[in-house]
Amino acid sequence: MAEPLKTLVNGIEVKVPNSIPDIRAALPEERRAEFDRAINDAGVQDIHAVMRHWMLEAVPDPAADALLAKLAADEAERRGVA
Repeated sequence: MAEPLKTLVNGIEVKVPNSIPDIRAALPEERRAEFDRAINDAGVQDIHAVMRHWMLEAVPDPAADALLAKLAADEAERRGVA
């Protein structure tokens, strides 16, 4: 079995999912169908790139999530005012 992958997020070491089942489980439910399609459509030449993309997307990043939520709220407010 491979050594678990790790990375730093805001100075905190977090585990990076590194198998198809682990990546899928780490993703939000609404992203899993897209992940399944990407994995199923990947050929031998690009499966590694597809896996890397999704494994990094599955890594939790609270600061990025907070920023995206703020941007979405700002956009919703802007659209409501217009």
